[in-house]
Amino acid sequence: MLSSRLPKDLSPSPFFAELERAKADVLAECANSNALPFIDMTVSSPVKAGLPVDLDDAVDEGREAFGNWSPDASGWMSAREAVVEYYRQRGGHFTAGQIILTASTSESYSVLFKTFCDPGDVILTPMPGYPLLDTLAQLEHLECAPYFLKLKRERFDKLIDLKKVTERRSAPAEVNAFRFVLDSDSLLAAPERAKILLLVSPHNPTGHCVSREEWNEAVRFCEENNMILVVDEVFGDYAFTDKVSRTWQYVFGERENVILDPGVRSTIGEEIWDAGGGDFINLPENGPKCPIFWLNGLSKAVGSPQLKLGWMAFYAPRENFEEIRAALEFVEDAYLSVSAPAQALGISLLPKAAAYGSRVLDRLQQNWQTLREAFPSKYCPEVLGGWYAVVRLGDDDEELTLRLLREKHVLVQPGFFFDFDEDGWVVMSLLQDPALFKEAIERITK
Repeated sequence: MLSSRLPKDLSPSPFFAELERAKADVLAECANSNALPFIDMTVSSPVKAGLPVDLDDAVDEGREAFGNWSPDASGWMSAREAVVEYYRQRGGHFTAGQIILTASTSESYSVLFKTFCDPGDVILTPMPGYPLLDTLAQLEHLECAPYFLKLKRERFDKLIDLKKVTERRSAPAEVNAFRFVLDSDSLLAAPERAKILLLVSPHNPTGHCVSREEWNEAVRFCEENNMILVVDEVFGDYAFTDKVSRTWQYVFGERENVILDPGVRSTIGEEIWDAGGGDFINLPENGPKCPIFWLNGLSKAVGSPQLKLGWMAFYAPRENFEEIRAALEFVEDAYLSVSAPAQALGISLLPKAAAYGSRVLDRLQQNWQTLREAFPSKYCPEVLGGWYAVVRLGDDDEELTLRLLREKHVLVQPGFFFDFDEDGWVVMSLLQDPALFKEAIERITK
């Protein structure tokens, strides 16, 4: 009776059923105590972590538009211009014609899968990686094939200021750091029906960010294999070092002169393409030969997943741009899923994203520092950005996660859930309140 898109067994796995029982046991054990039953190191919602964005002013500003019905397959022009301004403030040079609004990043994936893939085609996804990607692909009758992130050891001072480390505590002259990097050779094992290469930068859960060298390899691979390149950059505002770039900077660079107003040509010159009717698009004439999509949304930019507004910003070679934009709008027009309130709130909230991101980033970096002081780099690889960190504590993932909950009253996520290729990894959110985060780490290390 049910669709073959769905898993044959929708019941929880034995491990997650056991985890729920362990949570219930701990809750019962602490029922008569004023203390928290356990510290949740899996929290992924800023709202639940005490970092909500102030919606009052945004609601007041956008209320008049809540009742509007002005359908546009790409989204309201005013909302797309707000996204353009979001990028402009960060050195980006998209124009409104390169923005497609969606109800979420998940929907952006679905639109891209419908637009570019046939049933049975393959999406290349990172391993380790977030399991939702496999589910989204399966719901479109697509398959996922992995490429890999691998641990790399390098000199510590290539990543952070060694002087600051030595001021905090003594350190040997030769200090090694570990971080995850893209194993570009693993791309060569891609199946013949691979259509999309998906990069996540900053990556969930390893904190890897795509370097220029990695970017060039990914683009070259897509060009040679006639593939689409998709970059999930929902954590893009949360880089831990200024050495990390947003990947669209590798395509467009960082320049002062941009499109100032809709239909007005700037002094970027040859990089601005006239799509007709005064629709100027920032498409470098000698840019990559594969289409590229960057996905983001209010979920992380202003910590508001409940508002359900995402977007795609895209680049395509000039000869393919109009065909691709028309195809995307055809798919979007079938659903028109982006609500008027979401677009109105996006217009008001996106100008506040930088201030909000700075507030969240302060907490992320504070918790990251706590984690790194507790574990050597070989067990706690460098995080270059994002909301998560991974630690290798040894032992079986499942037993380790259950033991930490039952004995230490600390809830973490097991590495196998993210397809780590070896046991012993756990994933922790850096969003938790710093005092609780520090207490959780102290419990684990006792």
